[in-house]
Amino acid sequence: MTVSQAAELMSQHHISAIPVLDDAGAIVGIVSEGDLMRRVEGANDPPRSWWLSLFSETGKNAGDFIRERGQHLRDIMTRHVTTVTPATPVGQIARVLEKNKIKRVPVVEGGKLIGIVSRANLLQALAAQPVVHLRSEASVDEKRDIVLGALAQVPGLNAVHLNVIVTDNRVDIWGIVNSDDEEAAARVALEAIDGLGEISMHLGRIPAYAWGI
Repeated sequence: MTVSQAAELMSQHHISAIPVLDDAGAIVGIVSEGDLMRRVEGANDPPRSWWLSLFSETGKNAGDFIRERGQHLRDIMTRHVTTVTPATPVGQIARVLEKNKIKRVPVVEGGKLIGIVSRANLLQALAAQPVVHLRSEASVDEKRDIVLGALAQVPGLNAVHLNVIVTDNRVDIWGIVNSDDEEAAARVALEAIDGLGEISMHLGRIPAYAWGI
């Protein structure tokens, strides 16, 4: 495909990148709007006499020339493409994007491209994080089990150090935690439970040296 065809395709479908596939459907590269923008920037360079270029350093090499002037996607595409599989956890995909400073990652299965996950998709996944809904007829014991399950997900929080008291429209948490962050994380975990009612925390701290006693 030519670069101009790719640019038109991206514009028509309002997308910021397209994967490049071989005849077997395997991904061999990816072209982003950033690749196209670099060509626009290069096009703004003023033309110079051929003999003048012999006495100046442009900082560009043959590879730069190909990426700026090439007419086909094979000339400008990123060839070393980071990929994930359909089973890759969302959190791991987020780390892949951050580590590689990229905005999207192709999803490959059996050597073939089956999709793309972008930052926008991750935001949608985060926005759709499941919220636990308490049944109005749930017993106090059922509510307490749900509360304890939510608290168990908080990193570093030890439920053994907590006393959870649940009533119809209120939950009181008594005990100790290691830090303000743990208390805040516990509150976040409970606020994700729809229908829990008022949340009241009475959490103290134990100095770090006390654990050595």
